Amino acid sequence: MDRRNMLRGAAGLGLMGVSGCATAMSAAPGAVALAPIRARADRLFDITVCLRPFRAAGPRLDTETIGDTLVVHNYGHGGSGWSLSWGSGTLAVTKAMASSPREVAVTGCGALGLTSAILAQRAGAKVTIYAREMMPQTRSARATGSWTPDSRISLHEAAGPGFDAVWEQMARTSFKTYRSYLGLPGKPVEWNDRYNILDVSREEARAHRAPDPLGFGEYNHLIADLTPAPQLMPQGSTPFDAPFVYRSESMMFNIADYGHTLLTDFFAAGGQFVRAEFNDPAELSRLPQKVVINCPGYGGRALWRDESIIPVRGQIGWLIP
Repeated sequence: MDRRNMLRGAAGLGLMGVSGCATAMSAAPGAVALAPIRARADRLFDITVCLRPFRAAGPRLDTETIGDTLVVHNYGHGGSGWSLSWGSGTLAVTKAMASSPREVAVTGCGALGLTSAILAQRAGAKVTIYAREMMPQTRSARATGSWTPDSRISLHEAAGPGFDAVWEQMARTSFKTYRSYLGLPGKPVEWNDRYNILDVSREEARAHRAPDPLGFGEYNHLIADLTPAPQLMPQGSTPFDAPFVYRSESMMFNIADYGHTLLTDFFAAGGQFVRAEFNDPAELSRLPQKVVINCPGYGGRALWRDESIIPVRGQIGWLIP
């Protein structure tokens, strides 16, 4: 059952109520107490829409020189920007710091811009972020905050040889870095339980799954060792009336608190923010910093005339907790 069908049936689940199955649940082995889902339209307090910057070939991570300025690109991550930010930023900063510059500019203050800036600071550079908006006004603040490192990250046929290895390197680096944010006040990063409700077993569902008509890249199998395997729940141990209920653990980012944490870390390390908007790549060569890490997100389509960036889905309905 996908999320859309899950929410369609959520009102009925809420009307059933957990109390009606409390006795049976308490007797079932491994029983868990779950609040009923109240997913109703009148409980929506906001709807946010955001276009993910998808590139069929995967993120742009190359370099180019404009005048006497080295530009390191770091954009086009689709729905995987937050998840891959530390790994992608590590690749970008390694290229940016190759000549050991004392100062580095970063364009963009979203997920990729902030993490790249912090990594450049840790590498010893004085960093200035140039952007039109600061978190939480950036597009990145409208994300769900789920650990989804291969969400709309590429098309299999367009990604090219070797991209799977680059993706795995980015994913593993990011995952390791996120561990250092666990347990902090405000819970910027935490693990949550998730439940998959199926009419058939996971094995049968995989065997009969229709191929993706668009051919989006799927790489999660390369990092299957990082997270626990889904656990089949005993019958009657959850409120879900389905033959197969699987529980798994997933990493989540509290975007509001996590974004605030990143900004605080950036400014605490001496970072500077300059409100600026660029309309032509040549303008970057006029910055005082001669190394620029370019993290414009979807803005890269207009700024760099990069028509390989395609807007992909992104609408979230926010429910009262």
